[in-house]
Amino acid sequence: MDYKKVSRYVVLGILFFLPVTFLLFLYPATHNYTPLDIVNESVLDIEAFTADTDDPILLKDHITVLGFFGDNPEQSSTIALNLKELVYDKFKGFKRFQVVVLMPKGSEEAVKVLKAEISSYQDLRFWHFVYGEPADIKRIYFSLKTKENLSNNLTSNQVFVVDKDLNQRGRLDDRTDSELEKDKAVYGLYGYNCIEVSEIKNKMSDDLRILFTEYRQKRKGDFDPSSSRTEDISVENKK
Repeated sequence: MDYKKVSRYVVLGILFFLPVTFLLFLYPATHNYTPLDIVNESVLDIEAFTADTDDPILLKDHITVLGFFGDNPEQSSTIALNLKELVYDKFKGFKRFQVVVLMPKGSEEAVKVLKAEISSYQDLRFWHFVYGEPADIKRIYFSLKTKENLSNNLTSNQVFVVDKDLNQRGRLDDRTDSELEKDKAVYGLYGYNCIEVSEIKNKMSDDLRILFTEYRQKRKGDFDPSSSRTEDISVENKK
């Protein structure tokens, strides 16, 4: 027996079957995932806002990360940098993805300074600063489900995920495994704190990937709407 030849075939067999085995394990995981929760169905669109683009910027028909940087956007530079490096740069290639930041009118010059700080000559085509009256910014913010108040200068450390149908996405139950074991009270995750790098990396990035998977499956006709948990909204809102 030519052991050298046999060992070569064994190695080739392993190299062939190992990826196939991995894909078989991966297949059910990608088709039986739990869709990202709809935590609020009444997000208002931003028709009243203007932008430095020829085309109007709207939330409808886009997957949007929505932020609020206030009348002094340079104070939100940490939020902006974290959002760009950990979210925007990852997902800017996905279809219909955008980052939208609501700004009060009169902050245009300050926004130019912030954009120069975060752009580093990179593509910001899918990142939009839009401008409106303070009352309009508050109106949009109050249409979101959140535990945090908007600051007096119209700033929030949190950003929010809004889907193509103006539904706010997040987690109805954000308890950890240890909290589940201890039967701790249910609490949700409605916005993502962009000061906390771990929250962006460990939660927001995963949640966005799940949302993009949902829309990809919808395009292919593979999405199972019965697995969605939108019916939990009314129950959760009563808690």
